[in-house]
Amino acid sequence: MTNPLAQPNRSGRGLPTPPTGWPIGSYPTYAEAQRAVDYLSDQQFSVEDVTIVGVDLMQVERVLGRLTWAKVIGGGIVSGAWLGVFFGLLLGIATGGFLGPLLVGVVGGIVFGLLSTTIPYAATRGTRDFSSTMQLVAGRYDVLCDPKTAESARDMLAKLAL
Repeated sequence: MTNPLAQPNRSGRGLPTPPTGWPIGSYPTYAEAQRAVDYLSDQQFSVEDVTIVGVDLMQVERVLGRLTWAKVIGGGIVSGAWLGVFFGLLLGIATGGFLGPLLVGVVGGIVFGLLSTTIPYAATRGTRDFSSTMQLVAGRYDVLCDPKTAESARDMLAKLAL
């Protein structure tokens, strides 16, 4: 996925602007809209005139599982240990020895990991005993095109649907 703010050929000089153009297709998933634009590109169509727009945006929280003290503590130990290995190796490179700095880094990382996971979990007082991920998804994805080439793009996408 590319950064829309980094495209110098679009108007607005990096400022967010509402999409413009004529609709040439509407798809239930982003993958299908992306496939349509890829098809246009394969047909040598000027895809610089095309925009994919997510419509009816929703914030979706997917619950991954139940949180317990054992999972919180275990996760803190593991993530802290990895962080400690990283800093221990950096310290070892700087000082010339590896075993001592690595051991100090791992122990310090475990302590940091435990503190940084158990304190926030304890602060929730059981009101959020699950882990989850958040996503921004759209109800549908419209493909828009510059009016001067929209008709030919629509004709090409009609062949894709056959």
